[in-house]
Amino acid sequence: MSKESLKRMTLPKTAYFSMEIAIDASLHTYAGGLGFLAGSHMLSAGQLNFPMVGVTVLWTNGYGEQTIGQDGNIALTYQDRQYDCLVDTGIEVEVKIFGEPVKVRAKKLEKCTFGSVPIYYLTTDFDSNKPEHRKLTKILYDGDERTRVSQEVILGRAGLKVLEAAHENIDVFHINEGHALPALFALLEKFGGNLSEVRKRAVFTTHTPVASGNETHPVELLAEAGFFGNMCQDEAASLGGTNFSLTVAALRMCRKANAVSQLHGHVTEGMWEWVEHRCPIVPITNSVNLHYWQDERINSYKTDEELLSVKKTMKRELFKQVKQQAGKTYDEDVLTIVWARRFTPYKRAMLLFHDYDRMAKLLKDKKVQLIYAGKFHPLDTGGQAMFNQALAYAEEFDNVSVLLNYDLALSGLLKRGADVWLNTPRRPLEASGTSGMSANMNGAIHCSTFDGWAVEGTFDGINGFIINEHVDLSNLSHEDQDNLDHEAMMDLIENRIIPMYYNDKSQWADVMRNAINTAEAYFTSERMVIEYYNQLYKPISL
Repeated sequence: MSKESLKRMTLPKTAYFSMEIAIDASLHTYAGGLGFLAGSHMLSAGQLNFPMVGVTVLWTNGYGEQTIGQDGNIALTYQDRQYDCLVDTGIEVEVKIFGEPVKVRAKKLEKCTFGSVPIYYLTTDFDSNKPEHRKLTKILYDGDERTRVSQEVILGRAGLKVLEAAHENIDVFHINEGHALPALFALLEKFGGNLSEVRKRAVFTTHTPVASGNETHPVELLAEAGFFGNMCQDEAASLGGTNFSLTVAALRMCRKANAVSQLHGHVTEGMWEWVEHRCPIVPITNSVNLHYWQDERINSYKTDEELLSVKKTMKRELFKQVKQQAGKTYDEDVLTIVWARRFTPYKRAMLLFHDYDRMAKLLKDKKVQLIYAGKFHPLDTGGQAMFNQALAYAEEFDNVSVLLNYDLALSGLLKRGADVWLNTPRRPLEASGTSGMSANMNGAIHCSTFDGWAVEGTFDGINGFIINEHVDLSNLSHEDQDNLDHEAMMDLIENRIIPMYYNDKSQWADVMRNAINTAEAYFTSERMVIEYYNQLYKPISL
């Protein structure tokens, strides 16, 4: 028996559907955290040589480019990109979307290119499609509802057809968030409406307790779009409701689902306990690819002085980018705080300035220097307002900067160059939040509210700092929560972090070292992928 045949017998071949996958900085087909997580999943599965393929969309315009408008506020521009690293498979399939035939072609990222599993990239952006169909795979998470639904039909239905045309012989279909749900309705057709046959083969990951992340659409719109295929509208509504919830339907159509941290597992169970006939939900904590994210220099040290020297080198590299983008000169000896993630209200980018005078004093006294980076959905007016407020503070203070176009490359620079990686979500809305893991791998110390993965991996005073650990704020108003979290955060920064950084370098180095070791010990995506196989793809049982 060949080695390849033995592999197929021992592990099920899995197709991983994700609307975005961040594999390399040269491939701008992702927005943020979901893509970063998916990229680590694909890289680690490839490095472990597990039988898996990815399915995603080739977003010609990506998520847009950030620029500063003449009014000093953020603006988004879009440009077409072509990618030489993708191979044309010659596969073309057709799906019906809103009653019209749409052609979809597949390009492929081979395993040898970046070390990931093979990934199929779907596109409609070619001449034989109508102009309105070509644009369907241009902008990731398009704000127009009909376009967004059409994109999901492409990912799910066309993705399934591409796998069949490529003779991939898939055993397990992993739906990373609900976007690819049309694939399960296509499987349902294949098995003559037998839902139990679909459930045997389908698993689902839910990533957020935030309402906007659990997508809903009118069932009539989805039926018109071809989302359900030949299933009648009323039958589809029995799975996801008349205001059709992709998450609810996925929980009913899969054999098993997972939350993305231990805390998120508890939150998710409470959120969806009302859903009848839903599958079990287990926690599998998100993680990041150590080989991709960790700078090898961080483990070259032997003494505290060498470790701190490596960090200074990394800070200088980050500060070159600050100089280039913002025109500001940062001091490598000053405590550098980075807030870099999606700009959306619950993540509270402006929590540092909740008491403006208090933060302004730290900045004017040159105790800290601050860098912001991240993206927001074009329709998220709250997130956009936060971004513009950060720009206003950067205009006011010479040691506050906002770096544009947060991508894999910039993210790596920030995580290597940060002294403190600040995370301020309103608990318990952060499902996981993997950025702090890759920051820890590079000796950046995580300072976070007691949410997401920080509950499992950030231990106050040992490898990081926790804001309001074990303090229940859930019954308070958002204003009161913000007041208490701000007070606790500033107390940490002023009375523990700043004194340790400037006055006790040995202890600071110990916390850095503990952060590195913790991340390496558990928060690597090799561990995560193995858990997916053991708990979802090929569950261990007696």
